[in-house]
Amino acid sequence: MKRAVEINDVWRKRILDQVEGLAYGVVQITVHDGQIVQIDRTERSRFDVPKWSTGVKRNERASR
Repeated sequence: MKRAVEINDVWRKRILDQVEGLAYGVVQITVHDGQIVQIDRTERSRFDVPKWSTGVKRNERASR
């Protein structure tokens, strides 16, 4: 039989703390036997990189 996950105010605050300020990323909640046991946060950093700065020099690309 399945147990419903019960989220009390403590877990609610923990989850919201992990989501707060996250621009790009993932918040993963692990549940065992109907209880939250772990919260993982993976944050991504995104950078705008011009196409010409991918490691190939401009004059090398033009000669291809």
